[in-house]
Amino acid sequence: MVAAQPGHELGNVGVWTFAFDGQPANRVREAAAEIEELGYGALWCGEAFGRDAVGQAWLLLSATRRITVASGIANIAFRDPIAMATAARTLGEAFPGRYLLGLGGHRVDDTVHLLDGYPMPALGRAVSTMDAYLAAMDAVPAHSPPPQVAVRRVLAALGPRMLSLAAERTWGAHPYFVPVEHTRRAREIMGPHAFLGVEQAVVLDSDVDRAREVAAAHVAAYVAVESHQTANLRRLGFGDDDILGGPSRRLVDAIVAYGDVPTIHDRVRRHFDAGADHVCIQALAADPTALPEHQWRELAPALRGAATAPR
Repeated sequence: MVAAQPGHELGNVGVWTFAFDGQPANRVREAAAEIEELGYGALWCGEAFGRDAVGQAWLLLSATRRITVASGIANIAFRDPIAMATAARTLGEAFPGRYLLGLGGHRVDDTVHLLDGYPMPALGRAVSTMDAYLAAMDAVPAHSPPPQVAVRRVLAALGPRMLSLAAERTWGAHPYFVPVEHTRRAREIMGPHAFLGVEQAVVLDSDVDRAREVAAAHVAAYVAVESHQTANLRRLGFGDDDILGGPSRRLVDAIVAYGDVPTIHDRVRRHFDAGADHVCIQALAADPTALPEHQWRELAPALRGAATAPR
């Protein structure tokens, strides 16, 4: 079992996945129940154009008994603050203390932003938009029974201003697609008390060359266009040679831990050493729609004790 970290209920290590979107609901239920039995403390799911974050969370919560289910993240461009606030309250009421709402979104100024070819609603500047969204959620009247435990919120924060907002206005931050150095900087910016739950992409494969190919394809998909992710990488010292024309080996190695179990264990431990409270592993496969079950199973016992002593 993956040991629990004092101070929060997510445990040290969780699972992050997009793969559920390609599976029928019954298969998702079975996989979620197994992830819980493997001892992971939290189950994080992204949101694109598969199941929406609220429906996915309900499916996973109803299939499990103890594990925290986290939206990682619910996109604020997909629903207004009223819909998000009332949905979070409903999940919090039905599954006390087990739902964590991660919020994020895409900055859109005067240009049309396409997500999978679909034009996204304009949001404006990232930090001010998120600040206003949180305030609007807080102002929504409650005409249903309140949750026994208030639903906690985290932000998909990368830059210094969003990290500061996460520490000031929510439980903390959920950085995605980041190297260990970002974890260290995030902890310095947010201070010692804010929650820091970091996504770490991994490929467990004894064939290192094959694992690197999967890792490189994952990174390439995120750096194909300028985005929050590429801006964050540039702040961390990665340049055009790393980003343009396909990711460099240096960038791939910084973003994805690939190879054997000790290699992945070491990367997770380094995030804890840098200040993370929780690390959620995204196991990658050549077929992104396939469930990487063998990786979840092999890594669960291996990641026991990866965290350092509580800060």
